[in-house]
Formats: sequence, structure tokens, C-alpha cells
Amino acid sequence: MKKSAASEQTDSVEKTPASKRTAAGKKAAAGRKAAATKKAAAGEKSTAGAKTAVAKKTAPKKTAAEKTATKKPATKKPAAKKPAAKKTAAKKTAVKKAAPLKRQAPAKKPAVAPKKAAAPVKGVAPVKTVAAEPPGGESRTALVRRARRIDRELAEVYPYAHPELDFENPFQLVVATVLSAQTTDLRVNQTTPALFAKYPTPEDLAAAVPEEVEEILRPTGFFRAKTRSVIGLSKALAEDFGGEVPGRLEDLVKLPGVGRKTAFVVLGNAFGRPGITVDTHFQRLVRRWRWTAETDPDKIEAAVGALFPKSDWTDLSHHVIWHGRRICHARKPACGACPIAPLCPAYGEGETDPEKAKKLLKYEKGGFPGQRLKPPQAYLDAGGKPAPPLGAG
Repeated sequence: MKKSAASEQTDSVEKTPASKRTAAGKKAAAGRKAAATKKAAAGEKSTAGAKTAVAKKTAPKKTAAEKTATKKPATKKPAAKKPAAKKTAAKKTAVKKAAPLKRQAPAKKPAVAPKKAAAPVKGVAPVKTVAAEPPGGESRTALVRRARRIDRELAEVYPYAHPELDFENPFQLVVATVLSAQTTDLRVNQTTPALFAKYPTPEDLAAAVPEEVEEILRPTGFFRAKTRSVIGLSKALAEDFGGEVPGRLEDLVKLPGVGRKTAFVVLGNAFGRPGITVDTHFQRLVRRWRWTAETDPDKIEAAVGALFPKSDWTDLSHHVIWHGRRICHARKPACGACPIAPLCPAYGEGETDPEKAKKLLKYEKGGFPGQRLKPPQAYLDAGGKPAPPLGAG
């Protein structure tokens, strides 16, 4: 029984440490697990820290880039604001500068005054302002039609129109045309019979004594200069053209005293080659009719020539010149007796009363002798009268 008691005690003693050991083991196991979990947690924290450290290391680079990216526009924005401030400042200064201009508004009045003062100046020179454009906004086509209609009307009024210089050959015509400068065709026609009777050829006139020629040409005015011209062109014809008048413009204008006007008179009436004769009458009328605004004879020739076929140029010249000598005078045109009054933009510049206008007509239109001593038969048939010879009154 004692053994059993002792065994029981040993057993209990043995059992007790064993249980304690198991409890301690359990606690140790629990401790190990807790330590393992703590280590795991610590590892996770360390890995998380490493990750956050890596992220922090990479993050500053990105944020730095972002900061630089954000800093640049930030620097630009103030820069943009500064020009805006400058612009506003400039606007303010512009407004401030503009303010004195408004105060100086009265100073602008003198700038307007010259324009008003220029109006009378333009009115003084109607040649430069009247014919720059067709009247009433007339188109180019309408101008051509009106110009050609005027020529047709004049052709019916002057069917006998011809050069109003007496001549029998090209030499006489070129000399007579040179002499007609600054005088009337009538005075030339009264002078040339004596000249050609004494010097019928270029060779004769080239060898003439200047003083003798001057006495013959004295009635035409500027007789000394005209004597030099006719003797000079006669010498040129005799030496350079075999005593014949050339039929080309470029040759004619080389002769002394011969210009484009004289050359076209000779070409049109002695050689049948069309040309426009721009004399004082022609210039005056084409500007009154507003065919052109030009004042230079060469430019007038080109401008008017563009309105008509070339074949009409010579007759057109006769029609216009005849009308200028008989009806459309320089100082007092007979508007009331003008057959083309409905087509004339300048109607009313002269006498519009028909009865008073008739008293202004000249030559055959007024019942007076013409300018030629030997006019064509057609002129005589139309009621024209020959001009009296020199000294016959």
C-alpha cells in the first residue's frame, strides 16, 4: 500500500511536471508562433518599408520632374501676366497719347482745307479732269459707239471734206503743211502759188537764195524759220531721197520742219495711207467730246486711234477739223446750230439759241468762201466758194 502510495506520489509527481511541460511546451509553441508572426509582421513591415523606400526614391524623381514641369508653366504664367500688364500699360499710354490727339482735333482742319482749295484748281484745268472717264459712267463700248456715231454724223454734214491746202504733188503738200504752222490754210494757199511757180522742184528750192524765199513767205509769219525749214527739207529730199518725197513715216519725220502731224497729212492725202492729224482743232474737239483726257498730241493720236478702224483715220481727221473750223469754235462754239448736239457732253458751252448760233457759222456753212483757191468739185457742188487770191480782199 505504501508503494502504491509512493508510486502514486511519483506518478503524480511525474504527471505534474509532464503537464507542466506540456503547458510550457504549449506556451513555448505559442511563443514561437507569436515570434514567427512578429517576425513575419516585421518582415512584411520591412518589405513594406523597402517598397516605400524604393517608392520614395523613385517618387522624388517623378515629383521633381513634375515640379519642374509645373514650375515652368508657373514661370511662364507670370511672364504672360507681365506682358499683359505691359499691354495694358501700353493701352493706357496709347489712350493717354490719343487724348492729346483728340484735343488737337482742330489741327486737322488745315489738312481738309487744301482739298477744298484744290477743287477750284481742278476746275481751272478742265482738260485734265473732264475726259478722264466717259461722261455719266459711260462704258468703253458705249464710248466707242458714241464716237463712231459722231463721225458718221459728221460724214453726212461734210461729205466733201478734204485737206484744205492746195497741192498738186507730194512735194507741194509737204511744203504747204510745214508753212501752215501758226497761220491759216487760207494764207498758205494764197502764198504757195508764187513759191512753186519760182521753185517747182526740191532741187530748185534747195538751191534758192534764202532772202528771196523769205520775201515770198513773209505773209505766213515766222518766215525766216519757215524759210530754213523748206530749204532744208528740199536739200534732204534732193540728197537723200533722189528728189522724191518718201512714203514712210520714219523717213518723213527726219526731214527739217516735219513732225508726226505733217507726216500724217502727207501720208493720208498724198499716198493714201491712213493717219490721224492732231492739230489744235482736233485736240480741242476730242476733249470736248470726252474721247480722251490726254493733252499730248502723240497720246491723243493713240487714244483716238483706238476708237476707230485704221481705215477711217484720214477721213475722221478731216471731219473733226472741218467741224472745229466751222461750228465748234474755240471761244464761242455754235451749239444751237450743231448737228451732233445730242451726242455732245459739252453742249451748252457756247450759244444755244439757234438764230444766234447760225451767225457764228463760218465758210460754206455761213455762206462764206472757203480756204482753198482751187477746191475739189464736190465742194463747189455742195455750195462752197473758192478762196480769193492774195491781195484780192
